[in-house]
Amino acid sequence: MTGYLLRRIIQSLFAVWGVITLVFLILQLSGDPALLLAPQGATAKDIALIRSQFGFDRPMIIQYADYLWKLIHFDLGTSFVQDLPVSEIIRARVPYTIYLASASLVVALCVGLPVGIITGVYRGKPIERMLMPIVLIGQSMPTFWTGILMIMLFAITLGVLPSSGAEGPSSVIMPAVSLGALSMATFARILRTSIIEELSKDYVRAAKAKGISFLKVLSRHVLRNASIPLITIGALELAMLLAGAVIVETVFAWPGLGQLAVQAIDARDFPVVQALVLLGSMVYIFLNFLADILYSVVDPRIKLEGRDS
Repeated sequence: MTGYLLRRIIQSLFAVWGVITLVFLILQLSGDPALLLAPQGATAKDIALIRSQFGFDRPMIIQYADYLWKLIHFDLGTSFVQDLPVSEIIRARVPYTIYLASASLVVALCVGLPVGIITGVYRGKPIERMLMPIVLIGQSMPTFWTGILMIMLFAITLGVLPSSGAEGPSSVIMPAVSLGALSMATFARILRTSIIEELSKDYVRAAKAKGISFLKVLSRHVLRNASIPLITIGALELAMLLAGAVIVETVFAWPGLGQLAVQAIDARDFPVVQALVLLGSMVYIFLNFLADILYSVVDPRIKLEGRDS
């Protein structure tokens, strides 16, 4: 167990370093930020002064080494646009994104898991044919389109929900449903497939032959075994909720990290963009690591050392 954890930590550090390097190179090659930071009508001398002030005139390898040195000391730099520490800017936006992602996850789980269980257990029955369109709609509708339709219906036509902002609990309803719809469909589809597969195995037939009630077999064995692939998908979907927040937060003007990312990219605010990508990559890596740990909790037969060998 200790050896596995150590190997995964080393792999994670290399993955984060690779992401940092790739993003740094892409941003450096995307254009000169001094041209965007310079005021309208600035002369070549003014632009050169800005380039020197922010260190853009230094060799790229020196800028890269300086950036890594700051990261080692937990310094994310200073925003070119807002002239504030990047850590403070992100800290102010994180609660909104966590709130939205948590609400979206609740929507996805509360709808997706019951639908997946019902459609898996009652395969081919009328109730399955009633619920499967919900899954198909949630899987086929892009989040931005779902958001626009909800704004038109509930904000403009009915006037029962605010169309944008984060003013009170009612403001999160439409963004959470829009963001959680796709994950809901994914949870339902994966759980349905896993339950159908488990119900066809010999241990279920043996349990029925022994007179064990179907409800007990379902709750104690089938659902537990069916949850293993759901753990992998769940970790990825949770990360996707954070990534998908970029679109949803833009549509609903939600003041989270997604909206901040769009603004920073548009303004070529390199330190903010680099910090957001670093944060996103660390979330992905941590969630995948957590999923591997949960495998052995749900099914003790799975050994972490064996998975890694």
